[in-house]
Amino acid sequence: MGSLATVDSATDEAKSRPRFHRAYSFGIVTGIFFIVSWVGQFVFQAIAVRNDAVEHGSEFTWSDFFPQFLSSTFENWQSEFLQLVWQAAGLMLFYFWGSSQSREGEERVESKIDALLEDRGIDPESLDRVVKDRAEGKRS
Repeated sequence: MGSLATVDSATDEAKSRPRFHRAYSFGIVTGIFFIVSWVGQFVFQAIAVRNDAVEHGSEFTWSDFFPQFLSSTFENWQSEFLQLVWQAAGLMLFYFWGSSQSREGEERVESKIDALLEDRGIDPESLDRVVKDRAEGKRS
């Protein structure tokens, strides 16, 4: 009887999981955008290099094209990743250091909590003193 319950719970769990395309739709769409844009870069850069070679009276060669393609690809990725890392890390640091934007959010949350406490008949300042006293008692 116990093994039957285990099988039922396993099938229920499998039924409750979303299908692969639903669970990973953002990653799939992002991957498709990435591949399409990279293929587009490849095609248009190949056309530009071929036109440049014809204009200068030389022949298009893949051995000349691939280093240029990889160089421009990594240059794009480097600039994008650096920009993204700066945005994520910079925002995290500013939030951690307590920028004016993060302080405004904290003050807003504090005022909402105080309003809820007052609505329940609890004095926020007396609660602050109790919390502070308990914190100091734990430190000693």
